[in-house]
Amino acid sequence: MEIKVAFLPAFIQSYFIALGVLLGGSLIGGFGAFLTGEPPLATIYRFANSLKIWALISAIGGTFDTFYSVERGLFQGETRNIIKQMLLILSAIGGAQTGVIIITWLTQEHGSS
Repeated sequence: MEIKVAFLPAFIQSYFIALGVLLGGSLIGGFGAFLTGEPPLATIYRFANSLKIWALISAIGGTFDTFYSVERGLFQGETRNIIKQMLLILSAIGGAQTGVIIITWLTQEHGSS
């Protein structure tokens, strides 16, 4: 059974879910690094860069519903679904990138990893 969600709330939620996963995962991981004696700021920065894809996956639902919607759009001519899914993915990418920018700003790490 598919649950219908209005597009604008889903668009906004996608952004903030990705942002929250990235910020929360990085900061909590940095706390764990602090407890184990590792450098917390460098660890937070490293986690932020490696959590981007997971933030994106969690924001779009982590299921194959997105791919099913794209398939339906391609093979059944429902282009509206493709556009909606691409906008949701872009929203999640924006949230994850915002999180990385905030973490980079907070940690003042400028190295590439």
